[in-house]
Amino acid sequence: MSDSNARDRLDAKHDGDRQQRLEAVKRWADYIDSVPPEVWGPQQNAVVDDQLDAAQQARTSASHQQHVKRVAQELSQSRTVESASESSDDDDRIDDPRDESTTSP
Repeated sequence: MSDSNARDRLDAKHDGDRQQRLEAVKRWADYIDSVPPEVWGPQQNAVVDDQLDAAQQARTSASHQQHVKRVAQELSQSRTVESASESSDDDDRIDDPRDESTTSP
């Protein structure tokens, strides 16, 4: 077996893995578009918490753990602000390009 064949197989595997991740992200986006935040929010929190736990078990640096927590808090805060803004004024919401019903004529 040549190194070229091994590299080609590894590249093909990476491409397949990337496609699977992209499909998973698309399914999640569809899910959160169709399910209320009260349902998917705790699910997403559980995933993030599990990722943080895994990072701690992998003995990541304290600075990296703090960075991840800070980013998670910033995302949570920005989503809270977005939710409050959307519920107070639905007319000013940003159109989702994936949602054909919000496309302007």
